[in-house]
Amino acid sequence: MGENDRMRIAVLDDYAGAALRLADWSGLGEVEVFGDTITDPGALEARLKPFDVICVMRERTPMTAELMACLPNLKLIVTTGPRNAAIDLAAAKARGITVSGTESRKTTTSELAMLMMLALNRRLMPEVAALHGPAGWQQGLGRDLAGLTLGLIGLGNIGAQMAALGRGFGMRIVAWSQNLREERCEEVGAERMESLPALMARADVSSVHLVLSERSRGLVGTQAFAAAKPGHVFINTSRGPIVDTGALLAGLRAGRPAMAGLDVFDAEPLPADDPLRDRALIESGALLLTPHLGYTTQATYEVFYRQTVEAVRAFQAGSPIRLLT
Repeated sequence: MGENDRMRIAVLDDYAGAALRLADWSGLGEVEVFGDTITDPGALEARLKPFDVICVMRERTPMTAELMACLPNLKLIVTTGPRNAAIDLAAAKARGITVSGTESRKTTTSELAMLMMLALNRRLMPEVAALHGPAGWQQGLGRDLAGLTLGLIGLGNIGAQMAALGRGFGMRIVAWSQNLREERCEEVGAERMESLPALMARADVSSVHLVLSERSRGLVGTQAFAAAKPGHVFINTSRGPIVDTGALLAGLRAGRPAMAGLDVFDAEPLPADDPLRDRALIESGALLLTPHLGYTTQATYEVFYRQTVEAVRAFQAGSPIRLLT
């Protein structure tokens, strides 16, 4: 039996049961796949203690310094995606643990954001409910995207995709972020706004496309929602903590914004008793919640898991790839 045959590999948080069918893990060692997320530190330590390699799905299970200190066999962490804010890279380096990543596809999140935008503006969910309820048929009027103004909070790669998609639907594009330059707006074809409240007041629909950092945490809050244009639709497919959840719920109940679509949350999976699970807001069509679907597509997961396997093989061969430092 070779050294690799004895290596124990954990694949975490595979909700879709996709890891083993989308990649060839043969010859890597003993592979165990887990389809749930453990948040209790003691239970998580007990589960992961035997493993030499831990393969994580994005930020579903944080790899903290405290957890790594309890895992004496751990030699390699592979994360799906090219970065992962939930891995303590300094702690991994101090313990001699290699951290590798994968590439990611670039279009999945913008497609979902557009889907949510269309669903909310055309009242898709309440009209589906009406069809299957006592009314049995349509009950309201939707809103065309053509002629509306799309406000992009962040104008990086995904924001630029959103600008192109929005223009394809006949929307005008405005944008704002803390470091946004006029040159970038000209490049993408967006009008630069001076502040977040100014964007919310101008846009019919806004969509968040920022990286979570200490500066962006809680960025979209009471002031932004109070400024929202009547009928404003707010969408977040980026990271939950960028938005002040309490302010959003208060805003929705006051009609500013009129509707919101969220694919990301402060705690994931979303707890059963989370205040966002507001039946009245959901049933009225004012709030659309999806379970972090922004990157969960067949093509994306093929990249994720095949390159995860590639990273494990490279590490075993003594030449680790796509290192995160």
